[in-house]
Amino acid sequence: MRRPKPARGRRGFTLIESLIGIVILGIAVLGLAQIFLVGVANNRRAGDIGHATFLAQQRIDYLRTLTAGELEAFPSSARGESSDEALDVNSDGTNEFRRLTRIQVSGLIFSVKVLVFPSTRIGTAADTLLADPWDYGVRAVLNTVIGR
Repeated sequence: MRRPKPARGRRGFTLIESLIGIVILGIAVLGLAQIFLVGVANNRRAGDIGHATFLAQQRIDYLRTLTAGELEAFPSSARGESSDEALDVNSDGTNEFRRLTRIQVSGLIFSVKVLVFPSTRIGTAADTLLADPWDYGVRAVLNTVIGR
């Protein structure tokens, strides 16, 4: 028994048409994947900035609890303070941030500046970082005045 010939409009896709469709679909998926990766990178950076801002605010909150004499003596090794710290935020043994704290005294007015850098800046000299923090990827800069 002989099969009837299919009508012209009912034929399937050729191999070339299928390959072209797969290539177009692949390009679209690669474009979406790149957008996804950019989104992941932006979320990570936003998380770093959020953590850094929290760490800077945490330092300022601590400094607000000190007396004028304690602020003048900052950092005090007796209280375990440091003006230059490597911070391990999630206690995994790896430092994620570096926090620098500077206080300028003018009578009973204390100008406080806290900068938080990524861990890649742990080996960089503090004066270099303070001279131009934006060139070294600073994640947070908070300035405040504490009066006593």
